[in-house]
Amino acid sequence: MAVRGFVNRKSLEIMNTRKRCFQGNEALTTERCVNSGQTVALGSLMAELHIIGQIIGATGFPQNSLFCKWGVHTGGAWKHLSGLKEGQTQVDMPQTGDMAYWSHPIDLHYTTKGLQGWPKLHLQVWHQDSFGRCQLYGYGYCHVPSSPGQHRLQCATWRPLGSWQDQLAQMFVGGGPQLRSPDLIYSGADRYRLHTVAMGTVELELCVILRHFDRYGVET
Repeated sequence: MAVRGFVNRKSLEIMNTRKRCFQGNEALTTERCVNSGQTVALGSLMAELHIIGQIIGATGFPQNSLFCKWGVHTGGAWKHLSGLKEGQTQVDMPQTGDMAYWSHPIDLHYTTKGLQGWPKLHLQVWHQDSFGRCQLYGYGYCHVPSSPGQHRLQCATWRPLGSWQDQLAQMFVGGGPQLRSPDLIYSGADRYRLHTVAMGTVELELCVILRHFDRYGVET
């Protein structure tokens, strides 16, 4: 009877732990509750999105020796579980051709309860000269594909043009106008006021994996 009572107490503790986990605001697939040496894995309660791929490189810019700063923006209903949400590539100086290759990896895992605020990938392409000075060459963004599978993307970029004084100064001393807030890259609130010029293209390769979206009426 003593052994049976011990087992019942252990079972009761695990059940109470599981109950506390499920009563939380959000139950994630990777969350674990540990109690008295027992691990209780929570079920998949939310839709999951895996983004695996790379920023291949860029082409069509005035000069080589390029690097890229990148980040991912999502809505409030999305929760980031693992992977880097922003980063920077190395500087590539191609000896032949105008394609700068980075092959920078991207590996992200999100959960969500809605489709609003689907992830966007925003980019900044920079040029580094022989003195180590960096100059902005272009902004750009693209939506992460909403269909599962492997996708090859081309993200067009642009940069602010500025006034004729800014353009003249850029010809002689470099630099150039930049956005005060990077949010303008992917939100079109005030972007229509900007005078811009088209720049090169960034190539990406992304593999999208969807899980449990059918629970929210989304066919995958």
